[in-house]
Amino acid sequence: MTDTTAGPSTAATPPLFVVAVFTSAALVFMVQPMIARLVLPSLGGAPAVWNTSMAFFQLALLVGYGYAHLLQRVRTVRRQIVIHLAVLAIAGLTLAPLSISGWMGEPSSTWPGLWLMGVLILSIGLPFAALSATAPLVQAWHARVTQGEGAREPWSLYAASNLGSLLALLAYPVLVEPLASLQAQRWGWSGGYWTFVLTLAALALLVWKRASVTIDLPDTASVAVSPPPTWRARAVWVGLAALPCSLMLGVTAHLAADVASAPFLWVAPLALYLLTFIIAFQTRPLIGRLRALQVQPAILAGCAALLAFKGQQIELQTAVNLACFFLTALVFHQALVARRPDAAHLTDFYLCLSLGGVIGGAFNAFVAPVIFSSVVEYPLMLALSCLVHPWGRGGLSYRQAVTLVTGLLAAIFAATVIQHRAPDMTIKLALATTAVSVFLLRDRALLMLTMMVALLVSSHVVGDRADVIRTDRSFFGVLRQTRTTIPGLGGEVRMLAHGTTLHGAQAVDPRYRCRPLVYYAPETPIGQVFTAEQAMRPALRIGAVGLGTGSVAAYVRAGDHLTFFEIDPLVVRISRDSGAFTYTTECAKGTVDYVIGDARLTLARQPDRVFDILLIDAFSSDSVPAHLLTVEAVRGYLRHMTSDGVVILHLSNRNLELRAPAMAVAHAAGGYALLQRHEKDWQTPELWESSEDVLIIGRTAAALAPYEADERWQVADPTLARPWTDDYTNLVGAVIGRFRERLAR
Repeated sequence: MTDTTAGPSTAATPPLFVVAVFTSAALVFMVQPMIARLVLPSLGGAPAVWNTSMAFFQLALLVGYGYAHLLQRVRTVRRQIVIHLAVLAIAGLTLAPLSISGWMGEPSSTWPGLWLMGVLILSIGLPFAALSATAPLVQAWHARVTQGEGAREPWSLYAASNLGSLLALLAYPVLVEPLASLQAQRWGWSGGYWTFVLTLAALALLVWKRASVTIDLPDTASVAVSPPPTWRARAVWVGLAALPCSLMLGVTAHLAADVASAPFLWVAPLALYLLTFIIAFQTRPLIGRLRALQVQPAILAGCAALLAFKGQQIELQTAVNLACFFLTALVFHQALVARRPDAAHLTDFYLCLSLGGVIGGAFNAFVAPVIFSSVVEYPLMLALSCLVHPWGRGGLSYRQAVTLVTGLLAAIFAATVIQHRAPDMTIKLALATTAVSVFLLRDRALLMLTMMVALLVSSHVVGDRADVIRTDRSFFGVLRQTRTTIPGLGGEVRMLAHGTTLHGAQAVDPRYRCRPLVYYAPETPIGQVFTAEQAMRPALRIGAVGLGTGSVAAYVRAGDHLTFFEIDPLVVRISRDSGAFTYTTECAKGTVDYVIGDARLTLARQPDRVFDILLIDAFSSDSVPAHLLTVEAVRGYLRHMTSDGVVILHLSNRNLELRAPAMAVAHAAGGYALLQRHEKDWQTPELWESSEDVLIIGRTAAALAPYEADERWQVADPTLARPWTDDYTNLVGAVIGRFRERLAR
């Protein structure tokens, strides 16, 4: 959070103060997506990486604020300067350059969140906390330097801090990530840190010369001091700060699960979060509190209704969810401003705000995954946001009573008729009626909360049209086992979904139980490769990155050996041990084993030239972990392939155009590639097969010779995009590419 309280200034602020605050704020906000981007490959690209990282940043910010608060007890400014420069210098020694510490060893699949917190503390903890403390310290020094000059509230410093924070956040996804390699980013940030230390040293010389040697403490006997805040006031500050932080992580995870776990998606909510502070603390807010309270319920209700249709119209979903988060965070931060204490207690105020951020972040990162089997925290915070509205007094008016009853009946209707395959328009009208009721009851917080809960519950029921057997959750996401009835497959079919993406399905009927369905059906490109390779080889050594339901195990014959590389132990338990899916236990005739951990790390330990088929099909909801689609990754895959072995890249994605970079990557890695864009036969039963994009890569052209004769496979064009590497990925370009495809249809 950046301090944005301000008042009029009658004296010019020395430029070095502005430069120091601007630089420190820019470094603090630039390093957040950068360090998370560095650690992302170690944990399979899971959206929870960012949530855990944000919890760490909030904790480090609290430590920095606490350190700055304690340093103010040092009576001389000169001692403060010496101490802080020493802390910055010692912290800088951990940067050579910015990197991920190896002291924690390899990622833990059992406790990945705790492992990540440890890595972040060791990698960036001390520099981040020291930088976070700089802004309040520089503002305090400014007050010493300008004492008696009429510039006690340094408005230019607040403006510089806000500008530095926003520019850094926006620059990372737009300029830094697409244009600079990770190596350049690491050295650039470390160089920026030491440049800042030199700037602060120059500022220290200025302060040393102009500041009073001793800070005069007020004579409490002669100066009227306002009473300290009550514990109730502090609790309210903490609560009002915690909810928007939790909501920020909730909306980030919600969006990242459906698109990609990438900095360009992380930055948007964080930038909006910062912007709400800027507006809330303005003397003349760009959006007034009363207007925000009037508009926020409308977008809040719309967002809740759209949760019933997640995964559809991703552009609209993204816009509405971000707008809802922005207005909700603004309403809460404006409520904080309205409860701001006397200037003598602002340090206490900001410490409570920082503590609230820590609580909100920790709740999403560590508590919610344990106590909730699905992502309940996001809609929960949406509902609780109603409590910031006026509570109202007296009994219900006739209009309010009618609105309440109508909205509740519409919510019940929507949740009920969905089970009878009612038309979508009917369901949408019912949800819209409840959403309108939320808006009309905005002046009665408890009634609004009641209606909001009804809307969220009905949206959840409408969104979960399948019969849910079980829901499980881990650090890597939410897994839902569902079932449906498909006559063409003999009746019941069980499915496994991760977020909004189907990870596999299996028919219960013995006639179809061992037939791979959807992505892995014999008609699909993946199925074609397995069938062709079986015809050419008496025994196959197979590797598969991404387990799902274990569908490809149905292709394993006696004498074949299949190894699944899976990062989430929960997926292994569901596909192998639960009894819900039997591809690996009943259908596979040969050997099936499992390796737990990120595929890049675990595959690297495998012998060279061992696999005949290597299937890369690792999804995190509908996103592909980018580190599995880089030149370095594909070179590693090819190193493990036999001379005529085939790597299969499953590239189907609703929101990212992955074919162009994947084809460029295959060429840059020294491989030979063919592409197939398969369209399912719409006359077949549901789930029989699926449409998909698949790229196959061989170490030699001869490895792909059997497929070149098949007109369904086309020679890959490596000139359509710049190849992705461990130092360079362009997910923004992939999103734009998919958007252009949709416009062209």
